This record gives sequence, C-alpha cells and structure tokens, in this order.
Amino acid sequence: MKVFMVFRTSRPHATRVRLFRNHWLELTTLTPFPVFVSIWSPIILFTLVMACQTETLSALIIGFPCGLLAWSLFEYAAHRYVFHLSLKSVAGQKFIFLLHGNHHADPQDPLRSIMPLTVTLPLGLLIWLGCWGIGFSGHTSAFAGFVCGYILYDTLHWAAHQASPRNRIGRYLKRHHQLHHHSRLHGNYATTTPVLDRLFRTRIQRR
Repeated sequence: MKVFMVFRTSRPHATRVRLFRNHWLELTTLTPFPVFVSIWSPIILFTLVMACQTETLSALIIGFPCGLLAWSLFEYAAHRYVFHLSLKSVAGQKFIFLLHGNHHADPQDPLRSIMPLTVTLPLGLLIWLGCWGIGFSGHTSAFAGFVCGYILYDTLHWAAHQASPRNRIGRYLKRHHQLHHHSRLHGNYATTTPVLDRLFRTRIQRR
C-alpha cells in the first residue's frame, strides 16, 4: 500500500507509521497530548457551565450519567465492530489501517495514542446535534457526560502507552489494554470500563 509508509525516528522503539506523503495531511493525523488537553478542556468546561445554567437539577442528574453510559457503550462497540473490522477489498483494508491499524503497527507512538482532532471534533459536533435533536431536556448534560467519557478514555489510553501508573487501578487498566495489543487483537476492547469485556465475554485471560 503506497499510501502507508514507515520511516525511522529518533525514538527508542525506532518506527513511526506515516499515513500520507503530503506533509500537511500527515500533520492532521498527529495529536500531542498537550494539544488534546488545550482543545478539549475548554469545550467540556463550557458544556458543563451551559448545562448548569440551562437545565434543571433532575435533568442534570439523569442526563450526565446517561451520557457517560452512552460513551462507554460507544467506545466498546466502535473498537470491537469498527476498528477491527475485517474487510477484503484493498480500499477497505486501507481505511481500517488509516482508522486504527496504524496504532497497532506502532502502539508506542506518542502522537498517535490519541484520536486525531480531525476525527473527534466533527464527531463531537454530530453527537451534540444528535443529543439536541432528541428533544430531551437534559441533552446538554448528556453531551457533557459523553465528552467527559471521551476525555477520560483518551487520557487513559495515552497513559496506557506512554506512562507508568503507580496506583493499582492505573496498573490494572494498563495491563488490560496492553493485553489487547500484545496477546491477541480480538479482546479487551474496553479501555475505560473493562467490566464490559467481562459482560460481553471478550476479556483476555492473563496467563
């Protein structure tokens, strides 16, 4: 596949998968952690303030947990049924590699441990429009819960590849995700809520 190339870098593990020959297109696939934080922090702060100002307490109490739950199910389903979709066509294989396969080709790349903003920002807008279109009085708090779930996910995912957690929960989540990369691909799809892998029987048993 000529669109995908690998070149050497100065990092210890020595590879980075390049997705586009064009320099500017390639930059749209890279997301440093500080950029992720600087973009999504004001978004979630603004959304939470708007929810508190425009919604009743009961709407907040119902909407926010519903948004968190929706994210957890979305995260699991997307990882299991989309990111690891097996397609026979060359175009389909290229798409899956562009979407997620490149991360498995170089799991330790710090610039690809977070979903690109070119994907998450448009998707976030669609989710917001969907929440608003439902007509539920707690749609803003539900969106805030969904975004909080996403921010937690990408933070934990980045840490699973780039950090060494010192607490028991952090080490467990890191092990859980690393088994997905280094034991077998089909399993341990949930990063933030590993209980879903137990529930849907996709948990990888640690040997």
